[in-house]
Amino acid sequence: MTMLRLSLSQAHIRRGLLSSAAKSPRLLNPARLAPSLSHQSTAGMKVLAVLYAGGEAAKQEPRLLGTIENQLGLREWLEKQGHEYVVTEEKEGPDSAFQKHIVDAEVLITTPFHPGYLTHDLIQKAKNLKICITAGVGSDHVDLNAALGKGIEVLEVSGSNVVSVAEHVVMSILLLVRNFVPAHEMIERGDWQVSEVARAAYDLEGKVVGTIGAGRIGYRVLQRLLPFDCKELLYYDYNPLPEEAAKAVKVRRVEDLKEFVSQCDVVTVNCPLHEGTRGLVNAELLKHFKKGAWLVNTARGAICDKDAVAAALKSGQISGYSGDVWNVQPAPKDHPWRTMKNPLGGGNGMVPHYSGTTLDAQARYAVGTKSILENYLLNKPQEPHNVIVGKKGYETKAYGQR
Repeated sequence: MTMLRLSLSQAHIRRGLLSSAAKSPRLLNPARLAPSLSHQSTAGMKVLAVLYAGGEAAKQEPRLLGTIENQLGLREWLEKQGHEYVVTEEKEGPDSAFQKHIVDAEVLITTPFHPGYLTHDLIQKAKNLKICITAGVGSDHVDLNAALGKGIEVLEVSGSNVVSVAEHVVMSILLLVRNFVPAHEMIERGDWQVSEVARAAYDLEGKVVGTIGAGRIGYRVLQRLLPFDCKELLYYDYNPLPEEAAKAVKVRRVEDLKEFVSQCDVVTVNCPLHEGTRGLVNAELLKHFKKGAWLVNTARGAICDKDAVAAALKSGQISGYSGDVWNVQPAPKDHPWRTMKNPLGGGNGMVPHYSGTTLDAQARYAVGTKSILENYLLNKPQEPHNVIVGKKGYETKAYGQR
């Protein structure tokens, strides 16, 4: 199934349910919710959503809201107001539904997990496009400078997945440091040779852990690492933390990136992708890593050079690489990160991009997407923390110094 225009039974998520849904996601029953907005915009606009196919899982689990089957719970609400809602997973090539419908869409909604890449050329063709909404966090799939030039607003649901991703980061650090994946694979094979996995297993206690980026996610990672009694916590960020915030997590800032990575046993990448971070972790920087360090990247795949990372892992310069983000998504079957290993046959902790799309996170970003749409339709101010490119230009520091 490539595109859905059907009216599904899942209705809509109201803003007031966010706190209870986040605490207990089973409280969220989209089928019981009713639309409440009477908009003031011109009826008949086209809203285009590029979401991922959920298949049988989405039919069985209506809380998989970020899928083409469950459609962020927006269809009935939009159609009752006279708007057209086009939902598709097709996003590649000129004949895809994404490229056909972007020409006259007024609103584009997409997710970081199956992004519709809105390039400079597509923005020039999108004559009616007024606003791009990321159902989640991370708007690097949009050419932000081109959007700015055309007066297109770009917003994301900031904070919707920060806890989810921070938890995934800590899990990824532990599975690398403890050499978990090879140990589990050994059990699946029916083998039992403790020495084969224990020779590459360590404690996180006493290690130096550093984050590239100490924003909403990076800071939460530092908070969650405190109980592990690491030797030291470091961060690298052009935007320094407030003094009290740094003291609270006992973190030290290192201003030179090469010096930063040279001190770390574990490096975790928690910064947005933009011109200044694309290819940031490359062959040259990897030479400055501690021999045998571990690298975790749940930010964006293109921040790390895929071939340089694979080569560093194969040589043993790094002992492991883990994360869920890829430079192209879905990742090609021959992507080197799928099968790369360290000299001992381990060190690969890659999974599909799902750290920020837990059921709890989907409830939050569905609520946030509807809230952004409500504000747009009523011509109300957007919440400042959600705005990447606004009516006056860039309104965030997250995407570099501009």
